[in-house]
Amino acid sequence: MESEARGAFRLLRGVAVAALGCAGLAACATPMPTRLPPTAQASRPHAGSPAPGSTSGLRGTEKPYQIKGIWYYPKADPGYDERGVGSWYGEQFHNRRTANGEIFDMDVPSAAHKTLPLPSIVEVTNLDNGRKMQLRVNDRGPFVDGRIIDLSKAAAEQLGYGRAGVARVRVRYIGPAGKTPFDQPRMIAAAPPPAEPRSEPRYVPPPKPRVYAGGLPPAQPAYDTPPPPKAADLDFAPSAPPTPLVPAEPAPALSSAYRVQAGSFANRDNAERAMAQLGGAGEASIESIQRAQGVLYRVVVQAGPDEAEAFGVRDRVAALGFSDATVLRP
Repeated sequence: MESEARGAFRLLRGVAVAALGCAGLAACATPMPTRLPPTAQASRPHAGSPAPGSTSGLRGTEKPYQIKGIWYYPKADPGYDERGVGSWYGEQFHNRRTANGEIFDMDVPSAAHKTLPLPSIVEVTNLDNGRKMQLRVNDRGPFVDGRIIDLSKAAAEQLGYGRAGVARVRVRYIGPAGKTPFDQPRMIAAAPPPAEPRSEPRYVPPPKPRVYAGGLPPAQPAYDTPPPPKAADLDFAPSAPPTPLVPAEPAPALSSAYRVQAGSFANRDNAERAMAQLGGAGEASIESIQRAQGVLYRVVVQAGPDEAEAFGVRDRVAALGFSDATVLRP
């Protein structure tokens, strides 16, 4: 009896061992999953570009982004030179932040591009009239088929298509821009070239009033430069000599005169250095502008009452190194 029990025990043990062996073989024969984990399935949109949303090795303004279902891949392109349609944007985005965090001012020349690095400097030429200027790219756009660049309202007016809204343009990449709109090393010329001779007389603003000890002013000496405008050219013509006064500040420009803005600076010392470079362009001065971000010091050059003359002054200012020079209308 005892031998039969031992035999049955051996039989049961053998069956159990066999069952365990089969289970192990079944586990080895089970196929591996064919679906990779989600992190392993991510692929790059195209060779050399990171996956959308990736921040590896990229600055903030170089990240790919999506607009209306289309992905854009910002990158530096030193040889960028393209022709197409340019447009402009203004009041709807005025005082709002741009793609690189600056405050958009429609009255200051600037530009938006879909893929060039932010900030960059580009040269934009209006192919319809030949006007061209260099602009700071600090925003993204335009996202309309066929358009290659968006300009601020001021820039579009300078290039002559403010009223039309669009124009045929050429856009050429110049290089990276400074970190801020007021940090432009190209704004100050190291050695300004001599002013070109002009055959026509240059507009000269009225001189400051003087205080004389006697009742009548002394005889005026001869001037090498053209005399100041006559009283009939001013907004008023007094019937008698006014009482002489000593002004606390320089007399403001006539409301009917154009001015050319050479640049705006957060630091007054920089503004004064810029003004010193503008002696060959005309009468320059500094205006303080109070803004939410602080005081800006705007350097302007008087340009006279004629629009064509004003654009001529702007060209002279640009030739002295102020490529963002803008004509300010009366």
